[in-house]
Amino acid sequence: MCIRDSYQSVGMSYQGQNALKDISFEVDFGQCVAFVGKSGSGKTTAVSLLPRFYEFQQGTISIDGTDIRDLRLEDLRRLISYVTQDTFLFHDTIYENIRYGRPDATAKEIERAAEHAHCDEFIRTRPEGMQTRIGDRGVQLSGGERQRIAIARAFLKAAPILILDEATSSLDSHSESVVQGALDLLMQGRTTLLVAHRFSTVMGSDRILVFEKGVVKEAGTHSELLSKTGVYTGLYQQQYSSLI
Repeated sequence: MCIRDSYQSVGMSYQGQNALKDISFEVDFGQCVAFVGKSGSGKTTAVSLLPRFYEFQQGTISIDGTDIRDLRLEDLRRLISYVTQDTFLFHDTIYENIRYGRPDATAKEIERAAEHAHCDEFIRTRPEGMQTRIGDRGVQLSGGERQRIAIARAFLKAAPILILDEATSSLDSHSESVVQGALDLLMQGRTTLLVAHRFSTVMGSDRILVFEKGVVKEAGTHSELLSKTGVYTGLYQQQYSSLI
């Protein structure tokens, strides 16, 4: 399935405040478009409009030429996998938590998804394996392990559109490396919208959109944006100067 997303002059407001104003961009099949900007700049709001977690008031958002408001909500969300920094897990087994990605999946498909997401590394350390109960909201797992279950769900669902919203932001460096490897594999052959505050995560994106106060101020590749010495350059320098 070749999926192309298009935002055309999209605007959204709530409580009398503009959250997004005149947002326009396209994402071709297999491309990764990253969203960067300060907290509250509108990047998460922008990606949340695609699965219709929020409703926009101006413009259009379409998938392969079809306005998302003309699709049944169930059909729309079947096309999208969404991985955030705060993964919701059930008080159940690892197996059942992964199966949530596609309830009709076979045991082999669930095991394969777990392997792709590198879940097998920590599953093997537990005597009950996939049947290990993980506690309320996955309290018995580390942050990296919880994220890998979320990624396994996305592998199992196999949706053509992938939204990654700060999926590695709360992880330590080791966990981030493992999770990022799983995400890189998951992104292959999918249309990806990537929200991240770490520039190391977005550098390789096909295009980067720089948000500021609900507006796309700049757009381009990492190297193109650095050459402009604009908003992106300022954010980049601020992040890396803080590491010195």
